[in-house]
Amino acid sequence: MDQRIAVLLHVLSVVVWVGGMFFAYVALRPAAVQTLEPPQRLPLWAATFERFFPWVWLSVAALLGSGLYLIAAYGGFGAVGLYIHAMLALGLVMTLIFSHVYFALYQRLRKGVAAQEWKLAAAALAQIRILIGINLSIGIVVIFIAILGKHWV
Repeated sequence: MDQRIAVLLHVLSVVVWVGGMFFAYVALRPAAVQTLEPPQRLPLWAATFERFFPWVWLSVAALLGSGLYLIAAYGGFGAVGLYIHAMLALGLVMTLIFSHVYFALYQRLRKGVAAQEWKLAAAALAQIRILIGINLSIGIVVIFIAILGKHWV
């Protein structure tokens, strides 16, 4: 694979994942809270995540694959700057957080919505919101590191 293609794939994956979290956190959530009651809002979130999370998994795979490819292309872990190591470490933390959101909390949200157990679904969504906020913050930090990191070392 050409390094330019790997960088393009890497950046597009960041746009999908971090951009999707930004949209959900700062636009969709406030609009949904303002206009919908829980029996309408919670199924909206379940349906939104059903469509968004496969794209996140694809982004995670593309980020890890392209990132490791680029590290190898630039000479391996010993040859790349500390900021590359920081981006990888933070990306792995984000992946672990997302894995918990997907495999635990999202499943609870889906189960609660399917059973119309609004308190269960709302509790799961509240935890998802917190973790997406954390991942969004980490993602923004990673973007800063990607742009400015080589200038700090």
